[in-house]
Order: sequence, then C-alpha cells, then structure tokens
Amino acid sequence: MTRAWQAIVALAALFLGGAGDTPAADPSSVYTVRYDRWTAADERGFGEFITAIGESDCNTVNACLHGPGNPFRASDADGVYFRSDCADLPYVLRFYYAWKRGLPFGYVFDVEPRGYTRDMRYTLRGNKAVERKTISGGYASGYDVMNMLREDVSSATFRINPELEDPIAPDFYSPAITPKSIRPGTVIYDPNGHLAIVYKVEADGRIHYIDAHPDNALTRGYFDLRFVRAPPGMGAGFKNWRPQTLVGATRLKDGSYIGGRVVVPANKDISDYSVEQFFGTGPRPEDDSNWRNGTFALNGQTMDFYDFVRARLAGGTLEFDPVREVGDMVASNCADLHYRADAVNLALANGIMQAPQPDRLPANIYGTEGDWEVYSTPSRDARLKTAFKELRDQAGRFMAMFQANDPRLKYKGQNLAVDMLTAYDRQAAQCQLSYVRSNGSGVKLSYEDARKRLFAMSFDPYHCVERRWGATDPAELSTCRDGETKRNWYAAEQNLRNQLDRTYDVAMGFTLGELTRHVPGSGVPAPPDTDVRTYLWLMRNTARGSKPAATQ
Repeated sequence: MTRAWQAIVALAALFLGGAGDTPAADPSSVYTVRYDRWTAADERGFGEFITAIGESDCNTVNACLHGPGNPFRASDADGVYFRSDCADLPYVLRFYYAWKRGLPFGYVFDVEPRGYTRDMRYTLRGNKAVERKTISGGYASGYDVMNMLREDVSSATFRINPELEDPIAPDFYSPAITPKSIRPGTVIYDPNGHLAIVYKVEADGRIHYIDAHPDNALTRGYFDLRFVRAPPGMGAGFKNWRPQTLVGATRLKDGSYIGGRVVVPANKDISDYSVEQFFGTGPRPEDDSNWRNGTFALNGQTMDFYDFVRARLAGGTLEFDPVREVGDMVASNCADLHYRADAVNLALANGIMQAPQPDRLPANIYGTEGDWEVYSTPSRDARLKTAFKELRDQAGRFMAMFQANDPRLKYKGQNLAVDMLTAYDRQAAQCQLSYVRSNGSGVKLSYEDARKRLFAMSFDPYHCVERRWGATDPAELSTCRDGETKRNWYAAEQNLRNQLDRTYDVAMGFTLGELTRHVPGSGVPAPPDTDVRTYLWLMRNTARGSKPAATQ
C-alpha cells in the first residue's frame, strides 16, 4: 500500500471511525486504544494529571505538556508544539490523557443553535448536540487528533442545557455540588465565552482552576464572580465528563481495539447528576425562566450561590480567614497582571500597534476572531477588573462580619482593618511589573500603580504600548507614536474600559463617532471602586462588634 493510500485510509478512519488494519505512518505517535471504557480509577488518574499541570509553574499550554508536571512528556516527539485556547483546553487535555493511557475517546463535533443567532458561541437559548465523532484506534497520530479538536471545538460546544439529551447527549453532565463531584478535571463554563478546568479544591472550599487563552497562555485563578450564572439553556457552571465506553470495536491479537463507536450514559444513569446549581436546593421553580428564584440553603442557612458552593465543598461549613484571603487575592491579581503583560507583549512582538486603526470595532469586542481575538484584551481585562472589584467588596464584607461578631470569620485579632491592610501591602510589595516604552526605555510599576491605571489600560491592540499600560502622565506618554486618530479612539473607548460586564450579545461594531456620542451598548460612564487601601485605612479604628458608621 502506498503512503498516499495509507494517508487516505488513516484520514477516513480518523473522521469516520472506520475499521481496518493499516498502521499510522509514525507508529510512535499513533493513538492506540487498549481499554474499552473509562473506569473510576481512570477518572482519578485524569484528575491527578490535571492537578500536576495546575501545580506546576508552566505558563503556556506547550510548556505545561513539555514540563515536569506532565508524566507522559518523555513519550512525545521532539519539536512538537502544543496549542490550545480556553474552549479547546478541556478537550485537548482529556484526549491527551486518553491517548497516553490507551483509553477510548469520542466527542461532540457538531452543535446547532436553538433559535436564531449570529454566533453560536453566544446563542441566547443555547445549542444542542447533533453529532458525535469517535476517534478510532490504530490509525491517526495523536498530534493530528489534537489539531482536529482545535478546529472542531468552540465554546458553543459547551453551551447546552444539561437536561437536553436529544438528539444526542452532550459530552458533559451537570454534577451535584459536593466534594466528590467538583474535583480536579471538572470544567467550569462561563457563558460569556470562557472555559476553565478545576485543578484543586482546598479544605475551605476554595476552587483553583487553570485556563488558556488565544495567545496559548495558560493561567490560574480562583472560582468567583468572574464565572457568571445564567439560564439553564446556556449550560453555565460546573461540568463533568460523561464516562465513555467503546462498543462494536474489533479487538486485535495484541489486545488493542480498532473501529467501534463511543457511547456515553444518559443523565438518569449518572449517580451524581444534578441541576441544583441552576435551580437551588429548594423546590424547583415551575418555569425554567424563573431559575433565579431558586434558593440555596445549607444547614438551615440561606446563602448566595458562590457561598453555597464554597460551603458545600468545605464539608458544610462556611468560614473565612480574612487576612489570608486578602493576601491570596492580591497575589492572584498580580499573576493576572503578569498574564496580561504577556498578552500585550505578544501584540507588540507582532507589530499590531503599527497597523492603522480600523474604521469600526469588531461586531462584538468580546467575541470575535482574527487579529482582534488573538491580540486584544477586552475579555481578559474585564475579568481582571472584576477580580479587583471583588477584592474591594470582600474587604468590605469581612469588615461587616467583624463588626457583627460573625462566627464564620476565622480571626482572633483586635484590628481587622489594620491586619488586612498589612497583608495587602505585604503581598502587593512582592508584585513588581514593568514594560518597555516605544523608545526602548523601561517603566516600572507597583501593584498599586497598576490598580490605579486599571481602567485606563487600553484593550485595543492598535494602540501604543504606553496606552496599553494606561499611561496618563505626559512625560511617560511622550514616547507614544499614536497619531490623532488613535488618540481619539483611545479617548472614545473609555466607557467600554469602565464596563465590567462582557456583553457578548450586544452589537458593538461602533464607529469613532458612535463611541464619542456614547450610543447604547458602548459602555458605562464611570468605573467601580477598587481602592482597597483607602477603604481599609478609613476603617482602621473600627472595633469588633461596633455599629457601621454612616460614612462607611
């Protein structure tokens, strides 16, 4: 058989899951299926694999799979480069593990919108899974499959009502909010178009995740308000992989399987399937459109969804160590600032700021494609700003709990404001940022410098690096080479920079004139308060059990 015919047969098997006995051209990279199902032990192994990736210091998908956190790295070919964005990452890592362990793998590769939409990634009523593809063992290179996954999968693949199993069940199910079900390997879907993977759950219920970005960066964070809730039809929230079983395959003499198809269990056959994350722990609302009316209660106490998740994963107890948490949140924000720096540097390295400013913004700045998707940062910046605001809000919440002698607060000191401020300053002092101006000179920024500039930092990849970093001082801006048109665009985009909500369902192909006139959908006039230091300084004389002052 010629190499050309081998390639044709292998390609047919890859796409159709057909049988045959032609080996792949490169035996060392062939995807070979040795087991016909995923077991509970395989799921634990997959979770351990994800944890190792998350706890390593890697900052790109390629570095993670080539790094010490990946126990299979020695089996990969020299020179191979691994890529993934946020939507691909759950599939890329799941298949990679299946490939290395000889497990079956199939996936939903075709979804259809439920109702009209201009972009299936943001369908108002969600999508439905319509066709599943099985990757047949014995034919394709695992690297080719990973490349195919990146083409076939988008965030639209996750935007499916968890109760919708017609015409076929999706790859994921909605798990119960329990320590056994929310675990390393669980996927978190933000219906604003972002995906993350849980890699660790702390004893106090805090969830750590990894996520990827269009520039191939891999970042880390905590589950919080950055992951918004949404109607069930959008499929938001936590998702676990449905266990896969290979049926109808041929077993060869060496024990491997070829052909067959992957099947997954229905919701009724999954022991920890639950839709409580959508409807709450009480009676289900009569109409799904009233999903917000669902309430969350634990041990007789009603709480919001995010507290409920944390308390459930902590074994039923909701407790906060405010000093530690403030420090951890500063550290997380600092990491996100460094990740943003990498994204800006990628745009600079590719000379995007030298290109002329387009006449219009993309149809939606948060959900697009091409250079804007790869090099702009509106979604990343909005998530970063949300995290800074949440830190300010949490400081206020902890002070209110302190004043109320709330037993959930794990703090034995006498001056919480001062202790949180000390933790804030200590962690912020370790956050050192810098960038190189257009003339090659360097600028150093502290954490507080970055916070103060947060809503001045341009997400627009066509702007000079000084504006990407929110420079407003004339001396610092003197090296910016942007002309009048770009300066006007920067000024006109301020309301969009002030906005935390990522409005993927809004038409945003604004012209400069429309932005200048502040047409509907073009942002908000003022940013929220993120100034934790000033707040804590003003609260420094607050005693335990004191009544909140009117000015506080």
